[in-house]
Formats: sequence, C-alpha cells, structure tokens
Amino acid sequence: MPIVILIVLKGGTSLFAVMLAVFSAVGIAEFYRMAMPTRKIERWLAVPAGSALLFLPLIGNDKFIAPAVGLLFIGFSFLFLFRIRSIETAAREMAFALLAFLYIPCMLMHLIQLRQTTFGIQWIFVIMLIVMTNDSAAYYSGSAFGKHRLYPLVSPKKSIEGAIGGLLGSICGTLLAKFTFFPQLTLLDAVLTALVIGMVGQAGDLFESLLKRSFGVKDSGSIIPGHGGVLDRLDSILFAAPLTYYYVLFFFRG
Repeated sequence: MPIVILIVLKGGTSLFAVMLAVFSAVGIAEFYRMAMPTRKIERWLAVPAGSALLFLPLIGNDKFIAPAVGLLFIGFSFLFLFRIRSIETAAREMAFALLAFLYIPCMLMHLIQLRQTTFGIQWIFVIMLIVMTNDSAAYYSGSAFGKHRLYPLVSPKKSIEGAIGGLLGSICGTLLAKFTFFPQLTLLDAVLTALVIGMVGQAGDLFESLLKRSFGVKDSGSIIPGHGGVLDRLDSILFAAPLTYYYVLFFFRG
C-alpha cells in the first residue's frame, strides 16, 4: 500500500500505468489458472497481450481502444480455433478468454483515464477510500449486527446489515476526502459517489466470489500471504473504476 500511494502521488501517469499493467498481468494469470488451468500457452500469451491494453490511454486518443480490443478478440479466436482440446468445451473456453480481457485490463484501463483528468490523483484516492472504508465498516457491522444473509448462494457470510454498514462507511470515507485533500467535492458528490460506487464495489466483490465458487477455488491466488491473490484485492476496484471515471467525465464540475 505505501508503494501504491507513492506511485499515485509522485510517479506520474506512465509509472501508474506500469503498476496497473503488473496488476493486470498477475490478475490475468490468476484468472486463467482458475478458469482454464491446462491452457498454459494461451495464458502466457494473454498476460502480455491483455496488459498492453493499459498503455493505450497514454497515446492520448481513445479511438485506438476499441480496435485494439477487437483485434485482441480476433487473435485469440484464431488461437482457440486451431488449438481445440474438446469441441464440447471450446465455446466456453473462448468465452472465458474474452471475459479475462474485459474483466481485468479493460476495467483497470479506466483508472489510467481517471488519472489523466484534472483531479485524477484525488479521485484515485477517493476510490481507495470508498473501497477500504466500505470493506472495514461492512466487516465490523456485519460481525456485530448481521442477521439477514445478503446473497448466500454466492457469499454465505455477507449480510444485509454489513452491506448497509459498508455504505455508511463509504460516506465517511468521501466526507473525509472532502474535508482534507479534496475540497472541490460537493456534499452531493461525496454522498452520491459513496453510495453508488460503494454499491457497485460490493457487487464487484460478489462477482468475484461468484467466479471463484463457480471455478471451485477459495482464493484467486496466493501472491499476497493471508489475503489471496491480486483479484481478491482488486475485485471492488475493478467495478468501481469505470463508474467513477464516467461520473467525473459527465457529472463532476469541480
């Protein structure tokens, strides 16, 4: 975390993109190990190809992003077409390959675009605050008051009370941002982003839990001792990043 904070503050957009590309590379590798553990060649091709998408916003023209994703899809379609293991699972594996690109580098790319906005550094820290205060408040309020399960099929331990507590924690996080390092936030900005991004972040956490339960694994990886893999740490941010970027793009008037 100190390294991440230092890079966000002092590293510039290019170094920030390098850091996210590393996260993307590890995340794609984790996804392939969960979804298609025997597809090692495809995994090692997907890791650099998908992570390279993170550098497209640095070109300064968003019109390259859609063609790059399209070409990546076509390339991996050919790869899976001529490396069929089982005709019964071929379509499912191709869908997993596309999901890996859309879920990880394409979502993380929005953080680069957000970093390039006028108050990009502040917004990156807002996302971090929303996610961290949401997680902490949800854990403690769920432990203390949780009686009604939120979505037991996907995540048996999460409660409605914990989810509500998490949203209240997110509001505290955005208010902390407003009254410390981000005075350009209005009270409406603070409350709206806390609630909407907080809910979407919780959905991102549930989505990753859905993937893990579907793949039959407990954690996405083991790169972070005691905390699982990179995807276990980024699950909420992956969903929060695009929404925050489009909120700043279309609604924020700071």
